[in-house]
Amino acid sequence: MYDLIIIGGGPAGLTASVYAIRKRLNVLLLSKDLGGKTNYRLSLPWIEDYQVIRGLEIVNKFRSELEYLDFARHMDAVDKISRKNGDFTVRTKSGAELEARALIIATGTTQVRMDVPGEKDYTMKGLCYSALSYAPLFIDKTTIVIGDEDLALRSASELATVAKQVYLVCGNEKALDSPAGHKLQKAKNVTILKDRDVVEVKGDEFARKLRLKDKAGKIVEYEADGLFVEKALTPNTDMVKDLLKLDERGRIIVDGANRTNVPGVFAAGDVTNNVAEQVLIAVGDGAKAALSAYDYLLPKL
Repeated sequence: MYDLIIIGGGPAGLTASVYAIRKRLNVLLLSKDLGGKTNYRLSLPWIEDYQVIRGLEIVNKFRSELEYLDFARHMDAVDKISRKNGDFTVRTKSGAELEARALIIATGTTQVRMDVPGEKDYTMKGLCYSALSYAPLFIDKTTIVIGDEDLALRSASELATVAKQVYLVCGNEKALDSPAGHKLQKAKNVTILKDRDVVEVKGDEFARKLRLKDKAGKIVEYEADGLFVEKALTPNTDMVKDLLKLDERGRIIVDGANRTNVPGVFAAGDVTNNVAEQVLIAVGDGAKAALSAYDYLLPKL
């Protein structure tokens, strides 16, 4: 029986693990990898690494602490979580069943992709999935945002504050009937491309062009310095959907101390109903969740 099992090895899970270890808890981190989304970094021809605030140094420090602590990590995906006599049983994909007095869910989200030729080849080479993270790098540049939900509108708005030109490939006009949508439609440096399907991403060493097809079947290429796929984020909550309260987007609802509706279960990072999908916010969330878990466990230690 572990004191605490942390599920997810991204920024939130890594931070929570290190904080829990320092509190001398009997803790186990369960994850397929260590680092999560920080393992993917956008490359651009005009940018050096030192110009980007990634939070990567913090994450790498925590990852290095865990990499030599074999007893504190188990590299496996989680299949199901159940509750038993006030404690919790975590079943992994390989069939292992692990028990803990408390849990932290830090499983993050999965980006909805376009699934078109060239997308995979140019991922993080001029094409990425987080305009909110990289917008400051595109001062006076031309950018394209693909998506028609709130995430895409927020991303296009962020880019519009610095970019010379923003193209928004938006197939849902209803999304434009919102404060963010109205603002984008009035912006002089934003062009909204409606009723177009993405056909292909093209480029050389980096993504350079997006091919779009209109309703008439005509294909037009748009050149850009950066492409952002902002279709949606799917929270990785299948293993807790029957246990925890989720919001309308499927994210785990937490309070200010990262507590869920189930005593003993905490959540951190992008998988929660957080304000933004940012590495530094996830790091802070992980620290809070670990401290809250410790307070919960203290009478049981």
